[in-house]
Formats: sequence, structure tokens, C-alpha cells
Amino acid sequence: MALLTRIKGPRDLDRLSPEQLDRLAAEIRTFLVDEVSKTGGHLGPNLGVVELTIALHRVFESPKDKVLWDTGHQSYVHKLLTGRQDFSRLKMKGGLSGYPARAESEHDIIENSHASTVLGWADGLAKANEVLGKGDAVVAVIGDGALTGGMAWEALNNIAVAKDRPLVIVVNDNERSYAPTIGGLANHLATLRTTDGYERFLAKGKDLLERTPVVGRPLYETLHGAKKGLKDFIAPQGMFEDLGIKYVGPIDGHDIEALESALQRAKRFGGPVIVHCLTEKGRGYQPALADEADRFHAVGKIHPDTGLPIASSGVDWTSVFGEEMVKLGKERKDIVAITAAMLQPVGLDKFAKAFPERVYDVGIAEQHGAVSAAGLATGGLHPVFAVYATFLNRAFDQVLMDVALHKCGVTFVLDRAGVTGTDGASHNGMWDMSILQCVPTLRIAAPRDADQVRAQLREAVQVKDAPTVVRFSKGAVGPAVKAVGKAGGMDILRRPATDVARPDVLLVSVGALAPMCLEIAELLDAQGISSTVVDPRWVKPVDEAMAPLAEQHRVVVTVEDNSRAGGVGSAVAQALRDADVDVPLRDFGIPPRFLDHASRKEVMAEIGLTAPDIARQVTGLVAKIDGRLEHTAAEVARD
Repeated sequence: MALLTRIKGPRDLDRLSPEQLDRLAAEIRTFLVDEVSKTGGHLGPNLGVVELTIALHRVFESPKDKVLWDTGHQSYVHKLLTGRQDFSRLKMKGGLSGYPARAESEHDIIENSHASTVLGWADGLAKANEVLGKGDAVVAVIGDGALTGGMAWEALNNIAVAKDRPLVIVVNDNERSYAPTIGGLANHLATLRTTDGYERFLAKGKDLLERTPVVGRPLYETLHGAKKGLKDFIAPQGMFEDLGIKYVGPIDGHDIEALESALQRAKRFGGPVIVHCLTEKGRGYQPALADEADRFHAVGKIHPDTGLPIASSGVDWTSVFGEEMVKLGKERKDIVAITAAMLQPVGLDKFAKAFPERVYDVGIAEQHGAVSAAGLATGGLHPVFAVYATFLNRAFDQVLMDVALHKCGVTFVLDRAGVTGTDGASHNGMWDMSILQCVPTLRIAAPRDADQVRAQLREAVQVKDAPTVVRFSKGAVGPAVKAVGKAGGMDILRRPATDVARPDVLLVSVGALAPMCLEIAELLDAQGISSTVVDPRWVKPVDEAMAPLAEQHRVVVTVEDNSRAGGVGSAVAQALRDADVDVPLRDFGIPPRFLDHASRKEVMAEIGLTAPDIARQVTGLVAKIDGRLEHTAAEVARD
């Protein structure tokens, strides 16, 4: 790592020769495999952008020039070249974020880790430069997968209007987002990839022209940036230029010299330019290249030599859902599945293999996916749209106005709900139960274990006249939590340890937090505080049996892995008020703030969402109520 350790900032790249740059690229790939295999992280995307990132930082002067990364998971090389080479705690508490992070470096302009937003950012920054008279360059790096998102094309439509407003758009085209990119745009880019006559034509003449004194190099650059007439004769890239945006490419994304030449021309152009770079996801690491599913898009801890996982975490929530979807698909021909470019991460790969004609990958376009689901339902099918909880935020209007308003039977399955931890603020699925509370007729299921995932998914797809949501956590699913009774449609998980006329606490357990709530009940019992633990199963609407059950207790406590603002606790409180049940209520959940990256356990401890923390506060609450009662009794006795 002789060269890499000498890179303290982007300008250290300027003094390296072409041969040294190639050595540096090799060193970076070795570093990435060695370090990310120890911690886990986004390996494949970063192996694919090594030369591209080097070229970007040689041509542009970050942070004066603004280099923006869409989704941000491809920013590891950027971190290395901007002085951040301690990857020992990548995505861990106190270590580097897995995405750009303003707190880490002045070179990180935006902290986006939701796709397709970078062109909107770039448009705004370029407009700000224009108004303020600044000559800084704005460079947006976006993957071909992110170009399937509608927001990217809304931004392009605006960018194209200003012919003389400088803005460089680098399309990192590796034919993949997570999995292979699909759709009309992907087909167009594939045509550009395979129609390489223009680049072959230039390559053949390059050596000759560069050997020609005085005029050779300028002539080569002129040809390389030729007008549309010549380029259209050889490569059909006209779609971009028809938008009014200059197009350069396709460029070999692993040829630093070619990349620098293209980027320099784009920088000089003085208007919006697309530089189309062809890269290889997972480049230089055979286990990643052999992984056809997603080229090691994101990995856990792996053996660096083989790419095999070091340890299995057991059955996870996602695979339980995926297996049940296959069973449902066999039983019902009307069940279809939708994914937003994440077939394997959300567990739909087995369903796709069994029923390829009944799976629709809409690309990174959650809004379109939701509306398309409404159309599928109206057409007589029952679509199941599986998506990360944090990404459903992007389709709220469509869930509200297209699915719910039209009484469409669509099931949204939200993976990675609650605190996910290591991917940081943008990936915690902590808003869904708050955002969706206000959607009329929508129903939300929060399964506590694998058995309930299966059961509640089946209940959800039975609903034909309203949207349903099934949300579950990330990672391994724990053992089954058996019910000991029923209250309406709710499961009683624990009754008071001793027979009391009116138990102290009703613990309302939401989803995967059931084991924690049972632990809380045991800790309260040790303090002489009696409690009942209930799992609502369906947290929206609040079960009609909740109010009478709450009235039988002295205190109601809700525990959820969702924001406290507008979450299940708020819904239960409103239901009790509506039923004129005047019982003290305390809600525990995620505070309404963005949470730094750390393990799920560390984040939960930081926000006080642990059994000891909650039990301690509930004990204090009960003691306070007892103190009030004793005080009132004493006043009555005096009177």
C-alpha cells in the first residue's frame, strides 16, 4: 500500500504518473477487499468505481468543485482519496459511515443514500453558482440503476433548459443497481455499450494522431468531442442530446487517461454534459464477479480469499416472507409481486424463479411501483409490493391517493422496519407506522415472529378493498412467541404472575419487540408490579378490545420500534381518549431525530429502548401514581 498511504488528499494524485495511477488503483482494490471483508459493507459497487473516482479527483478540485454521489454506497474510494483510510470500524459506532457524511469531511457535500436524488441536488447547486456568480464546477455521479427513478428524469428535464449553465453528469453504467438493471433506459444504454464503433474508430487513430506534431492531440480531442452528426452515424446516443444535454461516451470506466480526457472536455464545455462511463461492478475480485445475483453489492463479514460468509446468522425475516410468498403463489394465481430494483434483498428471488411471469421489477421507482400496483389490483390481481420500510416514504402520496382512495387491495411488505443501525440515519425504518397512520382504511400488521409473518401475510392478501402493510425487522428472526390468550383480535402474551383484581401495567408490544416486552414484564414482576403483555398484531386500526382491556389496568405502556411522533403509542392514546378511558399512558419508541450509524443493539441502548431502561421508567411511573394515591388517601382521612 505504498502509494495509497501517501494519499492524504485529492491533490496528492496530481504528481502521480500513469503507471503509478494504475498501481494505486490495484492497491485500492486490495485494500477494499481486505478491509470490507472484516466489517461488511458495499464491496461490489466500490470495486467498480476505482479508476472513475481517481479521474474525478484529478480533474476536479474538491471541495471547491462539488462532487456529488448518488446513493452514496459507491463513495468508499472517494473516502480513501480524501484522507479517510481507517476502515477498521466501517459502519460501526465511532467509525466511518458507509455513505458520504458531512461530519467526516468537507469533501462530502450531501449525505444521500436514497437513489435518484443527486441530479436534483446538482441542478440546485448549479443554479446557486449562476446566481452568485461562482465558477465552481458541479459534478453528479449517478448509476444507471438510479436513472430508472423518475426523480432523475424530472431533474434532467430542468437541467436541459439551461444550455449555458455548467453541470457535469457522470453516468456510472455497470448494468446494475442491486441486480441487473432492467427497463427501456437499460435497453438504450445496452445499445450504447454494444455499439462501440465510435470508440474503436477513435482508438485506432489515437496513436497516429498523438504522434503527429503540434496538431495531433488537439485534433484527437476534437474528434473525441465530435458533433452529433458524426456520433449519431456511429452510436445512437441521441436520446440524451434530444433532451438538450451534450453527450460524451461511452468511455471505458477503467481507463484513467480516457476518463480524464472526457471529464476535462466536459468541464470546459460550459453547459450540461453527460459523460457515459462503462464500469464493471466487482472488478478485480473474482468472487464478486462470479456472483450473478448482485456482484457482492453488500456483504457481511466474509473470507477475503473465497468471498464466503464467515458465519451464518440463522433464518432471517426476509427469507421467511420469501418462502411464504412461494406457497401463496402456488395457491393463488392472482398473487403477483413487485420490487423496486431489489428482487433478492427483499426476498422475492424464489418467487421470481417459480413464477417469472408474475414478478415486476419497476427499477428504483417506488412511486411508479405503488401506482402500478393500484392498476394491477384494479385489473383483478393482488399485488404484493416488497420494499424497504425507509423507501416506502418516497411513495406516500401514491399510497394515499392512488391505492387507498381507490380502495385497491394492495399489500405492501416493509423489510428492514425499525432500527437497522449500521447503514445510518436514512436506512432506519422508523417512519412508516407514523406516516401511514393518517391513511384512511389502510391496515398495518406488525408480526412478532416467523409464525406471525406467515399468518399475517396471509391475512393481508385476503383484503381486497383496502391497502394492507406487513412490516418486519432486519436480520435473524428469534424463536416463536406463543400467545396465552386472546382479547378481540389481539394476542395476550403474558398474564400477571399473581392474581390481582386490577393489574398495574398493560404492556402493548409492537412487532419484533415482543421478547423485550416479556423481559420488561419479568423485571416489573421482580419489583412487585403486575403486568399484562398484549400483542395487537394489527396496529392500525387499533383493536376495539384495546380500550376495555386498558381500563382494567392502572397504567398503559406502549413499546414500538418506530418514531414516537405519531406512532402506535399516539394511536392507542387517541383510541383510549375516544373511548373515554382515563388511564395514564406512557409511550416508548424512537425519538424524532436522525440516528447515527452503529449496531442495532448500540442504537437501541443509546435511545433507551431496552428492557432495563423501560422497566426502570415504568417502575418510577407506578411509584409516582402510588404516591399520588397515598397522598389523596391521607387527605381524605384528614377530612
